[in-house]
Order: sequence, then structure tokens, then C-alpha cells
Amino acid sequence: MPEGSPRAGIVVCHPHPTYGGNRFNNVVAALFSALPVAGFATLRFDFRADGGDGVGERLDVIAALDALADRIDAPLAVAGYSFGAAVALTTGDDRITAIAAVAPPLSMMKVPAPAAPTLILTPRHDQFCPPDAARAIIGDWTDCEFEAIESADHFLTGHTADVADRATSWLAERC
Repeated sequence: MPEGSPRAGIVVCHPHPTYGGNRFNNVVAALFSALPVAGFATLRFDFRADGGDGVGERLDVIAALDALADRIDAPLAVAGYSFGAAVALTTGDDRITAIAAVAPPLSMMKVPAPAAPTLILTPRHDQFCPPDAARAIIGDWTDCEFEAIESADHFLTGHTADVADRATSWLAERC
């Protein structure tokens, strides 16, 4: 990697817009701050205003990957929180080399096993998909690592720096 070149480009996806999620969400902001320090070109954006039940949002992720690919010559990966994690996990694009999914609502949405190496970070007290439910869903996924975030619920108040550090470290090992 030439000096000054990013190690990879990471698209960061936010929680569901219907419930107030946007690119300035606390978890997304923590990831957006930590990833560039580790050498990643990082792009966060707002999903389309009219929604899309995950379909339109996956097209938004592909457009974001396109934008990064036009600017850098490096591997591409995605990270997401909550609904954004589910969108990241279900975006089919061969350029995605790794996925970091924070508090994905796996028990609320059908999410097939992703093709890329995956990290699932689940809060111990997640209201939408607790660790036991997440483990049961991802049990047969290949190349998937699971970590519980102790003393945290779905909203991760007070845990955003830890989440960003874990996701960044994991991505740094793979990208």
C-alpha cells in the first residue's frame, strides 16, 4: 500500500430512518471517527428519504461503494448499526470483502449468511435480538465471528467507543 493510501474503504450504514436513524447516530459517529484513524477511507450517508424496506437502502449502499471505488484503489467493506447492520449484511456486491454488523436485528429480519467474512457485535441486553437468539441464527454461517457487548442494550449508550474499537480492530485484521 503506497504511503497515504487507505488500507480499505468502509461504507457505514445507519439505523432505520423511520425511527430517527441517520448518519449522525452515536454508533455511526463513533465508527466514522475511529475508522479513518486506523487508515480507512470512510463514507457515511443517509439512506433515501422514501425508504425502501431494505431494498432501496441496499441500492444506496452499492452507490456508496461505487463512490468510494471511484476515489480509492483499495478493498471495500461495510459496517452498520441496527437496521444499517441488516442492510450491510444483505447487500450483495462482490466488492465487499468484510462486514462489521453492530446490533443487527436478526430475529426481526430474514438475513441469509453473507458471502464475506463477518463480525457480529450483539449487546448482552439487546431488546431486538439478544445474544442467544443471534447465535442461533448465525450458527451455521461460515467465516463469522460473534462477540457480546457486556452491560449494553441495543442503543449502546456508554459503549460506542468500545464498539468502534472492536469493529475497527476486526476490520484492520481483514482489510
